[in-house]
This record gives sequence, C-alpha cells and structure tokens, in this order.
Amino acid sequence: MDTVQGFKVFVAAVQGGSFSAAAERLGLSPKLVSKYMAELELRLGAQLLQRTTRRLGLTAAGERLMASAPDWLDQLDEMTGALHESGRGLTGVLRVASSVAFGELHVMGLLRRFRALHPLVRVDLRLSDRFVDLASEGIDLAIRIGRLDNSALIARKLGQVRLLLVAAPGYLAARGTPGALADLAAHDCIRDTNLREGAWTLAEQGHLQRIVVNGPWAVNSPRAACDLALAAEGIALSPDYMVRDALARGDLVQVLCASAAPALDIHAVHLTQRRLARRTRALLDFVARDGFDGYLG
Repeated sequence: MDTVQGFKVFVAAVQGGSFSAAAERLGLSPKLVSKYMAELELRLGAQLLQRTTRRLGLTAAGERLMASAPDWLDQLDEMTGALHESGRGLTGVLRVASSVAFGELHVMGLLRRFRALHPLVRVDLRLSDRFVDLASEGIDLAIRIGRLDNSALIARKLGQVRLLLVAAPGYLAARGTPGALADLAAHDCIRDTNLREGAWTLAEQGHLQRIVVNGPWAVNSPRAACDLALAAEGIALSPDYMVRDALARGDLVQVLCASAAPALDIHAVHLTQRRLARRTRALLDFVARDGFDGYLG
C-alpha cells in the first residue's frame, strides 16, 4: 500500500466532505479512493471516518490524525520538492482561485508570466464569482477583491480597485448627464449584485452617502454590467480594471467624477494552518512584487 497516498486521500476526503470530492481533487477514481481509505484504516488499526449517506464524519482517531496530517503532508511535499527542484527549479501544481472577470483580465496573465520563470509548475486556475472554500477545494492561493469575511485566512494586501460611475455617450445624450448624486434617482442604473449591497455608497463633497438606485438591469458580473453600459442601457458602477480601455477609447465616459466610491482592497489569501509550499510562497512573492498591470500600489 502507498501510505502517503492513503494520507492524501484521508485529508482530501475530510476537507472535501466526501470520497467523490477527494477523487476529483486527486485525479483518482472513487473506487480507488475507497480502497486507499480502507487500507489506511487497516494499516493504522483504527476507524478514521464515520460514513453516512450525506457526509463523512471524523471519529476520535480521525480527529487526532487530521490535526497533524495536513501539516505533515505539506512538510513532506516541501522536503521532496526541495530535492527535486534543486537542479530543475520549482515543480508541482498550483491551485489558484479568482473571480471570473478579474481572473480572465489580469490573474491569467500574471500566472503566465510566473510560469515563464518556472515552466515546470502546473497551474489549476479556478474562476468563479461564488464563494470558494479554500480548504474544501484544495486552493493554495486565492485573489480576492473587497471585504474579507473569513478571519481564518492569512491575507496579504496587494493594492486597490477603484469603482467608477460610467455611461455611454449615447445614453447621456438621450437622458442627460447627472450633476449630483440625487440625480441618479431619475436614471437607469445597472446594478452589479457582486457588490453585495442593494445601494451604491458614494461620496459627495467628502461625505459618504448610501444611494438607492433603480433600473431594469441587475447582473452578477462586472463584465455584463460594462457591456450593458456600452450598449447605452444605463449608468454602471464598475471596477476601473473593467472599464479602463472603454474610457480610453471614448466608448464610455465617467460621470460624477467628484463622487468617489470607497476603494476595494485586493488581497492574496491562503489558509492559516497550512505550511506554504515553495511554489506557493514564490507565487505570493511574485504577485506582491509584479502585480496586476499597475493596479497594485
């Protein structure tokens, strides 16, 4: 039996909550995962997991093993990686998570530049606008924009994103240009539900105001909100990285320039309880040093 693989199956099953999740993460068949788990329990002489129809649970022995197994596996990976990499450079898989739009526009390019320096590293990039649980999905590093809710993560601030009020010249020609925040009530506003709040928080003359906006469009994608603004469907509150090129071309114009929204922080986050592999530390340092085309400061 491959004992190390057995430990990997155990940790992946606990973190993912099922054998099928462990199989997907490790690239094994569910049947082989079950076999490894049974052999590990037989070798250790203890039941580690309680199998139920809905989810796996830990026995007392499983809890003791889970308290040390992830760190032990990370140390083993660190040690073997250092030996393998001494003459070849960084190796292994990096699992990185990001929101869809920012990931497509900036994270992917950053990872390509990182791989140009470390060509033996393989990247598993997970793009999603839903909440991603780093532990259950085996994510090494996530790039997150906005407020961080999980204090169990270690975060490294990388910079900030500004939110800009933008509209197409055609929309403004037809509906007029707002001169004050109160004027937004008379306009079609394109709401990006990823911003979490049902209103826009904007500053006028240095005072923050919570502006309730309305319009026929609510979308959960900054790219979709930008596309709708380009189509003259209304005024959007968009991240600067999404509308920078359209503003430069004149396809969009900024409105109420003096009414700034609070900036959103960009963080790289990882789990607290895990020892960072050499490749993950290298990526974290690379992100902090090279950044996203001028968005980090």
